[in-house]
Amino acid sequence: MGTITRNFANSITATSTLDAGVNFKNLLINGDMTVYQPAVTKTSITADETQAGADRYNLRVNARTSWAGTLANEPTFVPTNQGFKKALYVQTTTAETSIDVAEIVRIGQKIEANLLPHLKYGTANAQPLTFSFWVRSSVTGTFVSELWHRDHPSDTGYNSQSFTISSADTWEKKTVTFQGDTVNGFNYDTGIGLECNIWLGAGTNYTSGGSTTGGAWSTDATKRAFGTSNDFINTLNANFYTTGWQLEIGEIATDFEFVPQDINLARCQRYYYRKTSEDPYGPLAQGMQIGASNCMTQGYHPVTMRTAPSIAISGSWACEHGTTSSSYAISATRRNKYAWANEQSISATDGSAAIVYGNNDSTAYFEAEAEL
Repeated sequence: MGTITRNFANSITATSTLDAGVNFKNLLINGDMTVYQPAVTKTSITADETQAGADRYNLRVNARTSWAGTLANEPTFVPTNQGFKKALYVQTTTAETSIDVAEIVRIGQKIEANLLPHLKYGTANAQPLTFSFWVRSSVTGTFVSELWHRDHPSDTGYNSQSFTISSADTWEKKTVTFQGDTVNGFNYDTGIGLECNIWLGAGTNYTSGGSTTGGAWSTDATKRAFGTSNDFINTLNANFYTTGWQLEIGEIATDFEFVPQDINLARCQRYYYRKTSEDPYGPLAQGMQIGASNCMTQGYHPVTMRTAPSIAISGSWACEHGTTSSSYAISATRRNKYAWANEQSISATDGSAAIVYGNNDSTAYFEAEAEL
């Protein structure tokens, strides 16, 4: 019988190749910011934006005095030779004149608790997390990155690490590490587990408590944004670009994980999707006439959503029964995470098929939102 030998070096190489593929090591969705289903640019922002120029990101604005800004999904300024095609862009269009003690201007992403059991929070084996990202700013100075434990008792688990932008208008890669929370675990439900943020401006309610050390957790809100220079919100036309957000287990930042675009879109659609009247994938909804005066239609979400979404409709829609078309006012009050249904008073032949489509209105859209 022959002898079987195994090339250990080749085994290591093969394993490395497998690990180099997509394995969803990034806890953040749409980290390269290529999916942007809502409006690409939003101007004159003075309040919270659930959709911050790219899917899954939000802009938190609170207790501002004068600050206003613009949000955009930016295809021009991206890090050179890194594979990124989009960046999230924020600009100060009205500079702050007096910073309120409770003022907040920050970009972030909320992470569903169901995605976090492998972090082992609440146990002695709680995993550290490393947050890496690219930034380019017209103003230099100190900014703060934050991991917020949203399942922490009373929502008061904070872990903040500052970083410095050294050169104006230059892409820089930043890396910070947060230690795992060995005391408080997650509910493992469809609610918020963690929130990952970058502070662009903050009042003394969030900056007066001094710094945390060694990636430690704190329940003191006054430490959340300690060190934030506020130069961005104080400077007219200040620009801030960011892309390549990755939050992963461990204390070392690895190469950014590029997820295929179809998978990236589907992951985003669990929380939000928009369907326009010109969508190539068919009508908005289909159904049938029930009796002589009521039409029942039903539409299915492209993926199972996190929870029953809120529904918003804009523009003109029509319901067609054979060769007859009637105006259709969609309310979509009957909805769950799988589908939505609507009943409309329309006179037509009982049992006739019906489809709902954009009524010569290129701006018409239907959107469903189940954001955290």
